[in-house]
Amino acid sequence: MTIIKHTVPFILLLTCFFTVSAQQHPPVFEGMITDSTRIMLGDLDLNLVRYSYNTPGINFLAIHDNEDTGVKAAFDYIAINNGSILDCQYGGARNFKFIENDIIYQTDPNSIYTDEGIPIGLEKYAASNEAVIAEIKNVGKTIMKTYNYDKHGYIFTLHNNADGGFGIQSYLPENELGSTADSVHVNYEMDEDDMILVTELKLFNLLKKADVNVVLQSEEAVDDGSLSIYAMQNKIPYINVEVQHGHQEENLRLIQLGVKAMAEAYPKLGIKKPAAGTAGF
Repeated sequence: MTIIKHTVPFILLLTCFFTVSAQQHPPVFEGMITDSTRIMLGDLDLNLVRYSYNTPGINFLAIHDNEDTGVKAAFDYIAINNGSILDCQYGGARNFKFIENDIIYQTDPNSIYTDEGIPIGLEKYAASNEAVIAEIKNVGKTIMKTYNYDKHGYIFTLHNNADGGFGIQSYLPENELGSTADSVHVNYEMDEDDMILVTELKLFNLLKKADVNVVLQSEEAVDDGSLSIYAMQNKIPYINVEVQHGHQEENLRLIQLGVKAMAEAYPKLGIKKPAAGTAGF
């Protein structure tokens, strides 16, 4: 794994950005600052691009490069409320897929944060070995270091899903993810694909009070290497806003409610609640 950190001038970043992936990422707006950290994972070029506006403010993390509705909603949010988002960019795909010593490896970038989960994530797609496991572990550490959760005191991730494939119903006791949930609150007037997952009871209770689809992850959930498991193991407050692709307005609403809950649950973190003028809030 090779890491190159640099700050890119606005015009240069904009040029590279749209040449590589115009369809994936929203345009930066006036006053936004960008910086990037480049990682080479085998032959995969991974760029951790941070977009910041009038910080301090909330700090978001997007780890799948094919889930851009959350990134767009984050831009909408920080344009009014300030903050930043660290966006992992590696070609518009969901998985990390790379070649190392003529062997193809693949893993979900949300399975690279725990020692137990990393080999499971690799073996799901075939090849694995100790050297690659160590390399991927370092990528996970670099993402966390670049996001700088130690300074923030929380992890706030943004994910998107497909229509009907995964959602709040998946966490009900009779369904496939039932064992990973401690508690589930369902608002049957919401789209079941739009939800929030948290690792702390006080966050769950605040979001339940707001009557949104919300899951409290179980302490007995299987270690799959995901950020939610990592956060729980390390006692880091964690929120994941998970919304169907294209539901940008709802994505923004749930981000706002998540930020408000985090601010109320952990006042010592100094998180500002969403401005009254934020769209849809």
